[in-house]
Amino acid sequence: LVSAINRVQLLGRVGQDPIMRQVEGKNPVTIFSLATNEMWRTGDSEVSQGGESARALCDISQKTTWHRISVFRPGLRDVTYQYVRKGARIFVEGKIDYGEYTDKNNVRRQATTIIAGKEQNTKVPL
Repeated sequence: LVSAINRVQLLGRVGQDPIMRQVEGKNPVTIFSLATNEMWRTGDSEVSQGGESARALCDISQKTTWHRISVFRPGLRDVTYQYVRKGARIFVEGKIDYGEYTDKNNVRRQATTIIAGKEQNTKVPL
């Protein structure tokens, strides 16, 4: 019986070389950003009266979404840190995590992070 599913799959390009951070008393984590692009057509399309020829007057729009990826699993964390580089096209599978933190100016902020490698079938760089 499955009561809930928290699973995400992303295919995109790495925005920065991964960094490894370690907070005192906790396991290290590898962090990087991943860009995914969504494209769609907007506009009208014209069809001649006879229906013989069609001419599309469409613009292509694009939206880039940036995702923060965190890798905690030891083997995957180390491989990601060593081999993943900015611009690489990779597939990430994991779960979404919502959290809060206080920034340097003592302002509470919200953050959305993809925790990669939680599932056994997580795939590493293509």
